[in-house]
Amino acid sequence: MTTARPDDLVVSADTAEETAKLQKHFGRSDIYFFLVCTLFGVDGLGTLAGSGGSGFTWLVLCLVFFAVPSSLILAELGAAYTEEGGPYVWVRMAFGHLVGAVNNFFYWITNPVWMGGTLVGTAIGGLSVFIHSGSDWSKPAWYVFGLIFIWAGALFAILSFRVGKWVATVGAFARFALLGVFLLTVLLYAAKHGVHGLGFSDYKPDFSSFVALVPLILFSLVGFELPSAAGEEMEDPARDVPPGIIKSVITTALLYGVPVLGILTVIPSDQVSGLDGFPSAVRQALTVFGGSVDVAGDGTVTASLSGFGQLIGLIMGILIAIVAFTSGLTWVMGSDRTLAVSCYDGAGPRYFGQFSARFGTPVRVNVLSGVMSTIVFVATLEITDGNAAKFFSVALNMAISTTLISYLFIFPAAWVLRHRRPSDPRPFRAPWLPALTIISTVAIVFCTIQILFPGLGDDWFGPDYIWDGWKHSERWTFFLTEFIPLLAFIAIAVGFWALGRAHIRRSEAESKTEVGAA
Repeated sequence: MTTARPDDLVVSADTAEETAKLQKHFGRSDIYFFLVCTLFGVDGLGTLAGSGGSGFTWLVLCLVFFAVPSSLILAELGAAYTEEGGPYVWVRMAFGHLVGAVNNFFYWITNPVWMGGTLVGTAIGGLSVFIHSGSDWSKPAWYVFGLIFIWAGALFAILSFRVGKWVATVGAFARFALLGVFLLTVLLYAAKHGVHGLGFSDYKPDFSSFVALVPLILFSLVGFELPSAAGEEMEDPARDVPPGIIKSVITTALLYGVPVLGILTVIPSDQVSGLDGFPSAVRQALTVFGGSVDVAGDGTVTASLSGFGQLIGLIMGILIAIVAFTSGLTWVMGSDRTLAVSCYDGAGPRYFGQFSARFGTPVRVNVLSGVMSTIVFVATLEITDGNAAKFFSVALNMAISTTLISYLFIFPAAWVLRHRRPSDPRPFRAPWLPALTIISTVAIVFCTIQILFPGLGDDWFGPDYIWDGWKHSERWTFFLTEFIPLLAFIAIAVGFWALGRAHIRRSEAESKTEVGAA
């Protein structure tokens, strides 16, 4: 069963021409594995664990009060409005072409930024910890790896979902393997070294940890709507989207919660604060198979592996790189479709609103994403002059800010559409929709402000909120590195919309001319 296309979406020959090229390869299990890749990444695990018990507490609270409400909202939208380009279509129907165009541009641009910035750094970080003894890579090495990483993603995005869905499946099982081996390692580490867990009071949340961690956690918990970007490539979205989302909520909670709790339970608290990322936590735990741990006077933790521990570390490093790659790939596959749909729907240049008749994918947008990722990668690497910490903070912060902004209109769309279109079929109805919408949207607004002004309301860019590699005196520079690109994105999005509307007007004029001539 599929729901009917709303009348106001049957608008042009362009829509019919492009949707005729789509290929149905997306089943219920594919949706689940796709969501696992979308939602779980390793780039924030080390930060959460390094924040101590309060990080775990905020993770649990965000799962309950953000992931669950937002997933119910998106399950309703995904089952009710199954058109290709889901998130764009929902916002466009609720708020119009212009808002849809701007919001969708933010939704799309997030992913080239993330792919070319954060995820390249995450993959290199994972590999360097286990293969390069934790040393910084040379700039040429960054370039070689980064360009291969980015353009391999673009290639897989170009291929049809018949191929792409298997890459997502491999990515999901890489996550299961990574966390499974890590959990086993943690248990063995506990058996050998004992449990050094934090006290109950250490799990008490406070405002400073809220401001510092919640934006990162929310960034990790958005994306339940992404499979709906390929709504018309699903076998039965009205039936399959809600259970896929519900299962992914549970899986995501386990994939994030278990490793963080494991780190906090077996690694002494004075060592947890010295971890510089999830790979470092893995490396320390793997010393149970061979190696040693040294703690410097300033709390910095250094773990060295030997023998079998080194071999397992190599495997874990490769798995971390695969997880990072497939995280970016699934987001690119989904968001590229939303941009292409917006472009053939009159909210962007028609040139980018084309799907390949052979692959059923938006090849031109896929290539554009690869180009944008490359620009972000090169620019950020050069701006930070190869300093990995500063590179990571700029790229991650920009990715978070653009991601969260795109949900300011996605979440309210369900409430607006239920009010404006009450007779539309809704195979799944979210309970308490107004309350869920307010909770989810307020959380996004607060975190977006904190991304631009870390610590605002307490100590803006103070010691508890400053990003790695930055100084308090550079807070306005930090703000401008975020704010100026956001203004540029809005200007580009409005330009896209203007080009799309111009195309629609030309098409309508040509149609009237043809009718008059007849």
